[in-house]
Amino acid sequence: MKTNQDETVMPKSTEILTVGPAKIKNPINFGRFAEDDEAVLVNISRRNVDGSNRSKKTPDHVYFEAAGPREKIYYDASKTKCAVVTCGGLCPGLNDVIRAIVMTAHHEYKVTSVFGIQYGLAGFVPEQGYDVIDLTPEYVSRIHEFGGTVLGSSRGPQEPEAIVDALERMNVGILFMIGGDGTMRAASKVVKEISHRGLSISVVGLPKTIDNDINYASPSFGFDTSVETAAMAIKGAHVEATGAPWGIGLVKVMGRDAGYIAAQSALSCQEVNFCLIPEDPFDIHGENGLLAALDKRMRKSGDAVIVVAEGAGQELLKESSQKDASGNVQLSDIASLLKKEIITYFEDQGIEPTLKYIDPSYIIRSVPANANDRIYCSFLGINAVHAGMTGRTGMVISRWNGRYVHIPIELVTKGKKRINVQSNYWRAVLESTGQPTSLKNS
Repeated sequence: MKTNQDETVMPKSTEILTVGPAKIKNPINFGRFAEDDEAVLVNISRRNVDGSNRSKKTPDHVYFEAAGPREKIYYDASKTKCAVVTCGGLCPGLNDVIRAIVMTAHHEYKVTSVFGIQYGLAGFVPEQGYDVIDLTPEYVSRIHEFGGTVLGSSRGPQEPEAIVDALERMNVGILFMIGGDGTMRAASKVVKEISHRGLSISVVGLPKTIDNDINYASPSFGFDTSVETAAMAIKGAHVEATGAPWGIGLVKVMGRDAGYIAAQSALSCQEVNFCLIPEDPFDIHGENGLLAALDKRMRKSGDAVIVVAEGAGQELLKESSQKDASGNVQLSDIASLLKKEIITYFEDQGIEPTLKYIDPSYIIRSVPANANDRIYCSFLGINAVHAGMTGRTGMVISRWNGRYVHIPIELVTKGKKRINVQSNYWRAVLESTGQPTSLKNS
C-alpha cells in the first residue's frame, strides 16, 4: 500500500493506492486485523502481467496485498456514505455481493447510508431520471434468493466527470463498482478524475464476468453457478440425442473470448463429445474437420453432443460491423452455421439426422447463485467494505491461493484471461470428450 507521502512497500505492479493515511480506530471489536505488509505470494507468467505471448521457464513472483479489516481506518463511519452500482450483463451472485456490502457497512461500521445506483453508470446521470435506492439491511435481507440485480444494470460509456459530479452531490465517500473489464476500465477513469479534483473518494471494484475471463479474478463470481446450470442443459441435450436415431445435441453457451463455461461444463457432464471454444480454431469441412470427426462418432455410437461457446469459430463467419453499447463487436451466430452444415452433410449422404439445439445462455446468467457462489460473493462484498473503509482505492477484490487479496485495477484491465490450449486443463477436456487434438486441416 502507498499514499502520496509513503514509501512503496509492495512491488510496483501490485501496489495499492489510498486517498490518505488511516488514523481512526476500527470500530470492529471481534476477530483479527490484517497487517498492511501482509501479502500473498502468486506465481504469474509474463503473459498475465503484460499481455504479451512471451513465456518464461520461471514465473514471476508477485505479492498481492492481503484483504481483510485493518486496525486503523480512514473514513469516519458516522459521517460516511457509500454507493453501489452494477454494470454490464447479468451474472449469478450480483444480489449476494450487494447484500454483503450493505450488511457489512451497516452492521460492522455503522455507516450512515448505502445508496444503490439504478441501471448501471447511467444512474449517475441526472438526465436519465433514475432515483437512488436507499439500501438498508431490511431492503436487502432476501435479495440473494433472486437472480439478476435488484439495482438493474446497463451497458454503455458515461463520462467520468458526470459520475464524479454525482458522487460529490451525494457526498459519497466510497463507491463500489461491480462489473466486467469495461466497468473496471471506467472505474480507473473515475479514480483519475477524483484524483484530478483532489477529492477523498475511494473506488473499489468487484470484477464480474460470467465468462470467467477477467485477469486475476480467480475465479469470477457466478462462474460455478453458470457451469452448474449449463450442465443441466447439456444433460438434456444428451437425453435428446440418445432418444432418436442419428441424434445430435447442440448446446451453445456464453463465452465471447474465452471458452471456460464450455470447457468446465464439458468436464462436469462427461457426456460431451465435442467442445468448441474461441481459443482453439477449427475447420468444418475437410478430412480433419468437425464434420469428418462427427461422422466417425455417429457411425460408431449413433449419437453425439456438441457444446460450442458463442465466440468459437468466428473466423468461419462473416464479420459483424455492429457493436453493442459497451463497444463490443456483436458476434455472428456460430450455432446457426453448425446446424445448417451438420444437417446438410448427413442429408447429402441420404441420412436424416435428428438435431436438437439448446441455447440456455440467458437462463445461465439470470439464475440465483448456488451455495458455493453465495459464500464466495459474501466474502468479496465483506472484504470490499473493509478495503474501502481504510481509504484504499483503484483496486479490486479477488481470491488467490485460498486468500482474498487486493489487486490494482490497472493490472486487471491489461488483458483478458483465456484458456491455454497447450495446458493440462485443455488436455483434460480433450480426454473427457474424446475429440481429436485438432479439428484443423493444417
